[in-house]
Amino acid sequence: MRYCLWTLVLTVVVVAVVACKQDLPPSGPHTSSEPLLLLEEDETAEDTAPPTGPVADNSRCYVCHINYEDEELAVVHARANISCEQCHGPSDAHCGDEDNITPPDIMYPAAKINPFCMGCHPKEKIDIPAHKLILASANTGRKYCINCHGKHRLGYRTRKWDKATGKLITDK
Repeated sequence: MRYCLWTLVLTVVVVAVVACKQDLPPSGPHTSSEPLLLLEEDETAEDTAPPTGPVADNSRCYVCHINYEDEELAVVHARANISCEQCHGPSDAHCGDEDNITPPDIMYPAAKINPFCMGCHPKEKIDIPAHKLILASANTGRKYCINCHGKHRLGYRTRKWDKATGKLITDK
């Protein structure tokens, strides 16, 4: 019962936040052929100009993952009209699971983070000195895009899945 009440409260909060942002253009699929721009090391998402095109609507995800509404990686991608769903799949079963035992459709084990990011941000576009370790052919796998570009992790987890298999490994 308490979980349902908190879900209702979070839903009301998200709806209120979305209602406050009605001046944003409607979301749609990312159609730009341009790769996403990376922020300089001293830049934050708040320092960039307001978006000039559609902004991804991630409100469905923010019902439970409200911490990502201001998280750098999520904000930068949403402003480029790249939604959570475009990286993590529709995750309908995950979104509808009040017990939170169903994983998102797509998760990224550490070894798959950089290759996935480089699908949209190819080496030719990000070849700067700060990326030397990531782009090195002898990359040890210890440095990931998300180490510098956002803290795209939950601060507290009640569930944890094996990101390669999707199997539940921690249950509260």
